[in-house]
Amino acid sequence: MTDASPTSPDTTSVPVRLVDRLGIHLVEVSAQRAVGTMPVEGNTQPYGLLHGGATAALAETLGSYAAAAHAGPGRHAVGIELSATHHRSARAGIVTGTATAIHLGRSTATYEIVVLDPESRRLCTARLTCMLIDDRTD
Repeated sequence: MTDASPTSPDTTSVPVRLVDRLGIHLVEVSAQRAVGTMPVEGNTQPYGLLHGGATAALAETLGSYAAAAHAGPGRHAVGIELSATHHRSARAGIVTGTATAIHLGRSTATYEIVVLDPESRRLCTARLTCMLIDDRTD
């Protein structure tokens, strides 16, 4: 008999990434810029508004992908600082984020990420700094 309680690990399923859970779709990725979309539906807080944490996750995802492109082969980008100002929220539709490089160094990369609603109104302005590290082989 197997234990089917909610606390039992499911060893038959493949882990789901956060970008998949949030419905984030990457449109463009380069060291200079990354663009992606995310649906409001399924990413709301109890009042039906787009969750600020989901918006921050979109921002960090876009900046991290761009920083990884800048880091290049054999290196990783890891977020070390994220700040986000939420200007307004959305109740429906698809939001679009654009990460634009503001510093591309050897050990760090910093991006400004702007998230817009379907009417091109600014929902959030975020800033992400990633540390660029060598891949570990151990």
